[in-house]
Amino acid sequence: MANASERRALVASMARLRWQEFPGHFGGALSKALVGPENTGTRLLDFRISRYAPNAHVAEHAHAVQEQIYYVLEGEGLLVLEGTEHLLRAHDYAYIPPGVRHSFTNTGTGGLVFLVVTAPAADEPLAKEGA
Repeated sequence: MANASERRALVASMARLRWQEFPGHFGGALSKALVGPENTGTRLLDFRISRYAPNAHVAEHAHAVQEQIYYVLEGEGLLVLEGTEHLLRAHDYAYIPPGVRHSFTNTGTGGLVFLVVTAPAADEPLAKEGA
């Protein structure tokens, strides 16, 4: 992972990135990592676009320190937060604080496309700069 002095600006085309199925994602739950430690050196943000095929999902999990925002662009899916189901459709969004168990499943007939903002980029407490 890059340190603070290696952080760099980025202007890019999403079309150049390959879709990936990250660990804990199943059935065609694909994402493109747009901004993160690997391509900018950021420690504070992870920004992705995700596209889940019908019935694709991310398994229930919780983050130790990370906060997340999901913003749905198209399709519909069932977000489960601590056992409570929430149907999300285009222009709906959710904030998920650390420690909240959650999963997200495409329950529609087409693709579920959404943005994911995660902070910090790694699920571990940030070290102080210069430490």
